[in-house]
Amino acid sequence: MNDVPDTSPFLQREILINALYEAAELEHDLMCTYLYAAASLKNGEAEGLSATEAAAVKRWRGVLFDVAIQEMGHLAAVWNITSALGAAPRIGRSNFPLDPGFLPAGITVKLAPFNAETLQHFVFLERPHGSMEPEGSGFACERPYVRGTDRPHLTPMGRDYDTVGVFYDRLGDGLRAFVGRYGESIAFDGDPTLQLSSEEVNLPAVRRVLCLKTALAAFHAIIEQGEGAPRDSAGSHFQKFLGIREELKALTQKNPAFTPAFPAATNPVLRRPPRPEGRVWIEDADAFATVDLANASYALMVRLIAYAYALRGPCQEKSLVVDLAIGLMQAMMPLAERAARLPAGPSNPHCHAGMSFIALRDPSPLPPGPGARRLLLERFEQLRDAGTALRRTGDARAVAAAEQLARLAARASRELDLSAPPPTAAAAAPASAAAAAPAAAPSSAAAEAAAAGSSPDGIERVRGEKLELTFEAKRCIHSRFCVTWTPQVFVANVKGPWIHPDAMPIEQVVEVAHACPSGAIHYRRLDGGAQEAAPPVNLAKVREAGPYAFRAQLQIDGAPAGFRATLCRCGASKNKPYCDGSHHEIGFSASGEPPTGKTEMLPARDGVLAIDPQTNGPLRVRGNLEIVSGTGRAVARVTSAYLCRCGGSANKPFCDGTHTKIGFRSD
Repeated sequence: MNDVPDTSPFLQREILINALYEAAELEHDLMCTYLYAAASLKNGEAEGLSATEAAAVKRWRGVLFDVAIQEMGHLAAVWNITSALGAAPRIGRSNFPLDPGFLPAGITVKLAPFNAETLQHFVFLERPHGSMEPEGSGFACERPYVRGTDRPHLTPMGRDYDTVGVFYDRLGDGLRAFVGRYGESIAFDGDPTLQLSSEEVNLPAVRRVLCLKTALAAFHAIIEQGEGAPRDSAGSHFQKFLGIREELKALTQKNPAFTPAFPAATNPVLRRPPRPEGRVWIEDADAFATVDLANASYALMVRLIAYAYALRGPCQEKSLVVDLAIGLMQAMMPLAERAARLPAGPSNPHCHAGMSFIALRDPSPLPPGPGARRLLLERFEQLRDAGTALRRTGDARAVAAAEQLARLAARASRELDLSAPPPTAAAAAPASAAAAAPAAAPSSAAAEAAAAGSSPDGIERVRGEKLELTFEAKRCIHSRFCVTWTPQVFVANVKGPWIHPDAMPIEQVVEVAHACPSGAIHYRRLDGGAQEAAPPVNLAKVREAGPYAFRAQLQIDGAPAGFRATLCRCGASKNKPYCDGSHHEIGFSASGEPPTGKTEMLPARDGVLAIDPQTNGPLRVRGNLEIVSGTGRAVARVTSAYLCRCGGSANKPFCDGTHTKIGFRSD
């Protein structure tokens, strides 16, 4: 273990970690620049594009989002390697534009709207080693400089590299040298439960780093997927940007006036800058309020991710704060798009505003416990209130952001328990304790409505001598067990009363309720018999060209939801997350027999199953679950999963991120 020469500065853990901090900041910066450019793109013919141009720009927006999401995965991979080495990850970054010295002179990072020059800048940043692609016009460094020294040193300092791929190759070599000197057990002595994993986030690059092999695999994936990928690497960021460049060139030749994006500011700031060169001060009041809320949402997202790295997982709180952080991204982007469409102000009449991604002065992790939760709750409430004020403009993007912030604030208030002690790791991320409790007794008003056969929530309740039946039409998928197994009880196609609880033996009626896959029918026995109990095994059946059929003690979107439910997986339901039969109308085609994957038996097979529909994304499932095919074959046994509900995943039933590319909307 001691035959490694003492020449590499990476033999010092402090210097190795400092280099990883630069890698994290670089990935973070790139993610922000891609999102900024995406937010500036026009949307459809209503914003001055032809049908052909609108279709192309929509594709480009999808590519930029896709690349930005992959950068998030790269960022989390770097964070995990840093954590594995025993350090707290570098969650923050410096504000735009970066001052000289933060990165090599040949790598310029700043916020700019989408145009041919910015696109060429992206091509340059993602180019493989040896490429002759030039830098985009306007992105050259202010002045040349050299970083680092060849002298032996203890002080961490940045060193130069030509491309991002070269930087990661150097990091990989340094990590090999470090492990070669000290061995894996000493090198990777961080607590692995602090890292993010697939238990918390649905990104392929996010895996716990436990050894040199897993760390180098993360570096290799970053290089091959984007930065420094070989020129012929299909699907790399470099190739994707080259494809956009060719499309942009062709469309511009066809229409020289083609302008795919709004003239958003280059490096916008919210206050008059002490050094105004290269920056745009936002003076317009509406734009200021929009950017202010977008920045605050981004800052809270960063703080939540930092907090997640202070929590040992898997645990409910770690999963929750990551979910909330992702939700804030979904509130932030409509605001970023709105900012790019508003004027910057009289001092800069030539351009629009833009989100500035202001960084917190220090996003260090909050100490886990009630104090941290209180700060987070207060901030969510403040963002919600600011969103409420902004939605009064009536702008569709402001309304969408305000609604998302209200949903997030409600969930945070519901699930961040101020009375709970600091969390500890558990075998699995359980649903909240509140969800495991029995449902509350109905109010007197609800009870009176039930006795009358109606309900304020549109649910029919019919009481017989021995049994009370409940029917929730919005959840019904017309499996017809009720009208074919107990036709005297459920009388179809008649006017007036159609549910007659006492018309057939009670055990037959109860059996029909248990068979109802959607949970539209449930019952309450009045004869002293056993009420419906939670299933002994939690199941999700993948129905052929149809929905998911869940059987478990369900908590859906934070609320108890009975023991049975059919949830949409085609993306077309008008009653999401529930199925409403729209898969028939759109001709949805998807196998009910997906391939068998991970099927190792779980230590427990029952318990609360929490299903949280992600805004414009998949179903986030937590708890013990056996996913089975339509014929009952085991497909997977999991304690955490993201299930596709846009209908587009190539890895059904699991999400593969396609919802972002196709613009899936969950509302």
